[in-house]
Amino acid sequence: MATLLLCLAGPLQSWGTTSRFDERDTQLEPSKSGVLGLVCAALGRDRAEPVDDLAALRMGVRVDREGIPMRDYHTATGVVVASTGKPNLNRTVVSQRYYLSDAVFLVGLEGDTALLSRIHDSLRSPWWPISLGRKSFLPSRPVYLPDGLVTTNLLTALQSAPSLVVDASDETSAGKTHRVVLEDNAEGAVRFDEPVAPFADRCFGPRFVKTFNLATGGDDVSRATDA
Repeated sequence: MATLLLCLAGPLQSWGTTSRFDERDTQLEPSKSGVLGLVCAALGRDRAEPVDDLAALRMGVRVDREGIPMRDYHTATGVVVASTGKPNLNRTVVSQRYYLSDAVFLVGLEGDTALLSRIHDSLRSPWWPISLGRKSFLPSRPVYLPDGLVTTNLLTALQSAPSLVVDASDETSAGKTHRVVLEDNAEGAVRFDEPVAPFADRCFGPRFVKTFNLATGGDDVSRATDA
């Protein structure tokens, strides 16, 4: 058993789990479906391929910097009408799209060592471009962490990993407290972001997560994430 750590940092991120039609939501931290979609892009795994092995990984998120929730106002014309199957050029659709600004997350995936090792190598040289929830939302730092594959459990890895964000006034990142969202097999709040079929089928099931504050320690790695 091992844990793989990823750095998800960027000016814009969006991790929707309940988006329907013209309103696109975002959670306050990365969704499991979104992270596994990122992993599939790195591996070069097609949307029609099974993701059972990836879904079996246990995920945790440490929030090193909370994102600022924001909203974009979009309009679109030429939307296809269901009754005719043809675009209506005279119809304008308004879409509300939510996202996080300036968030930084440390994401951990716990599971089979061989699988995590393949993912780790792929993140260093992704097959397809990596994005943070939407194709236009690119990471501002490498998702790949050189020392991201560790032989500890998920909680220990999230607790012992150095902070990805250090304030200019801080001499060290030790002793900071971060919000953590940890997947639990038995109980917790329900999130419907567990892939239960290939991504092309858009089928997601429930999983349990627990949210709590965690004291962490270590040296700054914000400049040590180059591939």
